[in-house]
Amino acid sequence: MSNTRPPLPPFTAETAAQKVRLAEDGWNSREPEKVSLAYTPDSQWRNRAEFVKGRTEIVRFLQRKWARELDYRLIKELWAFTENRIAVRFAYEWHDDAGNWFRSYGNENWEFDDSGLMRRRIASINDLPISEAQRLYHWHLGRRPVGHQDLTELGL
Repeated sequence: MSNTRPPLPPFTAETAAQKVRLAEDGWNSREPEKVSLAYTPDSQWRNRAEFVKGRTEIVRFLQRKWARELDYRLIKELWAFTENRIAVRFAYEWHDDAGNWFRSYGNENWEFDDSGLMRRRIASINDLPISEAQRLYHWHLGRRPVGHQDLTELGL
């Protein structure tokens, strides 16, 4: 099947961790159209207090997000998993157009269909203002380098 997104459910500890890293890599690309392809065409999201449905709305949401959250860098970490669900915790750093830096912390609950596409994403997120000196994510924009510290190693 060409519309599959491995790894597929049912997840193991190894495949759930792979799925989390693939999602992190996608979001760090900051390419809304590419990211949207990891979701079912009718995927349902709750992101903070915003409700998003379907790939078209996902693309528009991500375009708005990354136009506002500049120099976005994200780390996700597996928290728990079952057959077709994964829970993650994450933190990302970004700044606004006035140069104010933030670290946003959150948790996500994901549910996948049999082809490995995410059909439900529920995200709770809080923003913490930080100084530029408090930043912990300094890699070049894009994929977090292999070997870079994860959330636990960073004490987050």
